[in-house]
Amino acid sequence: SPWFAQPGQERGSFGGQTQARGAGERWLVIDRKVYDISQFYRRHPGGARLLVSHAGQDATDAFVAFHPDKVLVNKYLKPLQIGELAPDQPSIEPTKNEMLVKDFRELRATVERMGLLEPNQLFFFLLLAHILLLDTAAWLILLYFGTSLVPFVLSLLVLTISQASWLQHDLGHLSVFRKAKWNHLLHKFVMCHLIGASANWWTLLHSQHHAKPNCFHKDPDIDMHPFLFTLGKKFSVEVSVWVGEVQN
Repeated sequence: SPWFAQPGQERGSFGGQTQARGAGERWLVIDRKVYDISQFYRRHPGGARLLVSHAGQDATDAFVAFHPDKVLVNKYLKPLQIGELAPDQPSIEPTKNEMLVKDFRELRATVERMGLLEPNQLFFFLLLAHILLLDTAAWLILLYFGTSLVPFVLSLLVLTISQASWLQHDLGHLSVFRKAKWNHLLHKFVMCHLIGASANWWTLLHSQHHAKPNCFHKDPDIDMHPFLFTLGKKFSVEVSVWVGEVQN
């Protein structure tokens, strides 16, 4: 049977040829609709690598998680649609646990219904205020007492790198303000000026991490030197296979 219900075009089954073709031709599925991202992926605001990592797969859950304004995003999706999954095709690829996916979606709906994703902006304001206060104190210690060992250690003790890192984490997830613009502006301030790192670099890498958590070659958090952190039987075997393919 055809992979998607479009007259005159036949594709392989979801679990067979489509994953191979999808990876080459860069198709993906969202809510049973098939999209050709072969040209669009380079212009994807979240980065090309993140989008390509879902080629040949169902990307519904990632799409829902990463796009708060789905009405706006659907305007850009519509021209990319090339069909829909055929009625006899499953909504997800066979490599996924259907019951686990169903449970996750029910959990997400419950969390949203309970309002657990609604931010407490007063909390984030107080968090930023105490970060600025303590960082200022660290600077004043060095200014008035010099850079000898004791003042240096005291300034380190009041620095708020860890607190600032978690604040930029929530801002980078667009979790503090309803409008993405304000999240981006404050994220750049905290990440670039208080921590001294690139906000765009962090966003690109961390988005890939959440799109494909703990997937070797797709999650930058674990895509380090192939001989590091290869713990566990399955991961070690996958790394050794990958090294063999590279060497050959």
